[in-house]
Amino acid sequence: MLTRKQFELLMFINRRLTESGVSPSFEEMKEALSLKSKSGIHRLITGLEERGFIRRLAHRARALEVVRLPEETAVPARPRAAVAGDRNRFSPTVIQGDFKSALAGAALGGGEAMQVPLYGRIAAGTPIEALRDHSNLINVPAAMLGSGEYYALEVAGDSMVDAGIVDGDTVLIQRCDTAESGAIVVALVDNNEVTLKRLRRRGDSIALEPANKSYETRIFGPDRVHVQGKLVGLMRRY
Repeated sequence: MLTRKQFELLMFINRRLTESGVSPSFEEMKEALSLKSKSGIHRLITGLEERGFIRRLAHRARALEVVRLPEETAVPARPRAAVAGDRNRFSPTVIQGDFKSALAGAALGGGEAMQVPLYGRIAAGTPIEALRDHSNLINVPAAMLGSGEYYALEVAGDSMVDAGIVDGDTVLIQRCDTAESGAIVVALVDNNEVTLKRLRRRGDSIALEPANKSYETRIFGPDRVHVQGKLVGLMRRY
């Protein structure tokens, strides 16, 4: 399973290769995906290469080869209009389990659905309780929900991108006040800052660990961090 940006980049590269036989430049990729820097393109290409979707051709500048397309996209590649239509079509995906490796998706269309409150974008300085608004609901496949109380949040930022969680994703959270070490949780820090991070227990301390090397792990005393839920699913629109 690819992230939204990886999917968009793969389709863009494939379309250009189909039309002209030449892969686009990094600058063209950056503009096509509305990214601010080429470093983001480098990360996306590396991710696509690691997942076996593209291959860099040695000793040739700007040389990329599309090895395969996602299963939901027909192979060989279709004409530009068909590819663009696929990219713009609403195709929601639910991701469960290990978000970092081999993300497993299940389509939202079909099957019994239940409604959970969508509290808004998770942001520093806003306790979850302040976001509670049961008037804004989203449908979630019943198979994703067990016993207990759930809510959803929109993700802001890229601090968990290496765990497969990107800006704009909607995460499904099971409300709880404890979580095992290694779980991705919604944590309230010092009663005024809410963040989505991986929780690690280090002796008497608690570490909130990002999934992005650009961010630092933060360590707190146990009385400064309160778990407000743990991640159980993720929904994304392509």
